[in-house]
Amino acid sequence: HLAFGFLGWIIFGGLAGWLASKVMKTDEQMGVWANIGAGVAGGLIGGAILGFALGKDSAGFFWSFVTAFLGACLIIWIVKAIKTHKN
Repeated sequence: HLAFGFLGWIIFGGLAGWLASKVMKTDEQMGVWANIGAGVAGGLIGGAILGFALGKDSAGFFWSFVTAFLGACLIIWIVKAIKTHKN
């Protein structure tokens, strides 16, 4: 939801990105800005995928957080795959 406001998305994205980096075991490589970026981008991308797949937007704080978390995991997985492929 874009209704959170800029500061809300920073906090929300930071938490989702940080949790995703813990689960994906990239926390040591990622800093606070990368966590925030992954979480915010994950929320936007995850929301777009959810909207396309289900025909509706995520509803409520919990499902928005889950969407941002899963989207951040997807972004981190893609970045890891690209880095591994380059080496």
